[in-house]
Amino acid sequence: MNHEKHTVTVLQTSCLLLLSFTVTLAHTYIVLFQLQFKPISSTMATLNSLSLLFSPKLAHSSSILSPLFTSQSSLLSFSLTSKSVALSATPSHYSVAVGEDLPVDYGEWFPKHDPGDRRRAGVLLHPTSFRGPYGIGDLGGEAFRFIDWLHDAGCSVWQVLPLVPPGRKANEEGSPYSGQDANCGNTLLISLEELVKDGLLTEDELPRPTDADRVDFSVVAELKDPLIAKAAERLILSDGELKSQLEDFQRNPDISSWLQDAAYFAAIDNSSNTLNWYEWPEPLKNRHLAALEEVYQSKKDFIDIFIAQQFLFQRQWQKSSQLCTGEGN
Repeated sequence: MNHEKHTVTVLQTSCLLLLSFTVTLAHTYIVLFQLQFKPISSTMATLNSLSLLFSPKLAHSSSILSPLFTSQSSLLSFSLTSKSVALSATPSHYSVAVGEDLPVDYGEWFPKHDPGDRRRAGVLLHPTSFRGPYGIGDLGGEAFRFIDWLHDAGCSVWQVLPLVPPGRKANEEGSPYSGQDANCGNTLLISLEELVKDGLLTEDELPRPTDADRVDFSVVAELKDPLIAKAAERLILSDGELKSQLEDFQRNPDISSWLQDAAYFAAIDNSSNTLNWYEWPEPLKNRHLAALEEVYQSKKDFIDIFIAQQFLFQRQWQKSSQLCTGEGN
């Protein structure tokens, strides 16, 4: 499929969205409470500040949401703390503590329009919600079509929920907020068709398509896990460009810093009958070297396959991300 060059910002959100909104509401209540002690002129100026607080020009300086709300030439920024609200504006600068009156001319000041500024639109959609032939969305053809659609619709933001692997022991039901690991990817999002293109699976190994209104993660795992593991095994035993990419992936310091620990954790969790890591035997819970060495020797195949699966996930996710930023084909 030939894809047009796109520029789509991909946002992975977390509870900071709720935190940011909560801080904004808290500031609003503080200002409204103060209105009863203000003269009319100050009250109107304060209400003007509230209207700007919810303006698209707002730039939260310490939030992961800044790509969604901040334009390249933002004219107004708020830094919300428990003590003060700092306002920076053109052409003059003000610093106003909570409880103090705003400048007399503040209600008459409006930001100058910058022709380069534009509103941005986007869609919040987790990849599991794509149409998929095996009971779940994935990072294959439907993801590419969705990115094409975003471009055609004039959207420039794709906002996703966490892509981490959900726990499977405590009825998490696939929630992206009950992840087993903060760095790993959900391997159930790996596209089997893309693995066929990579030569790691064959067409006749693909299961028959299923039709489901909702994702049943246990059914999906039973269907996809063996095939993804088989593809990972073939990758490990291969000798070619893809194997070289896997080795580079493992040597990458940004990845090696967490990958080995994640693999050990998954190996221990897979072989234990507990729901929580703090219920593990003492040597494992406290990472005794002898206990970890025993895990490596007894679970080496599991660890190697786990790492290869994470490589396959990251490879497909990067392909989608590069298509969003106009770097993919």
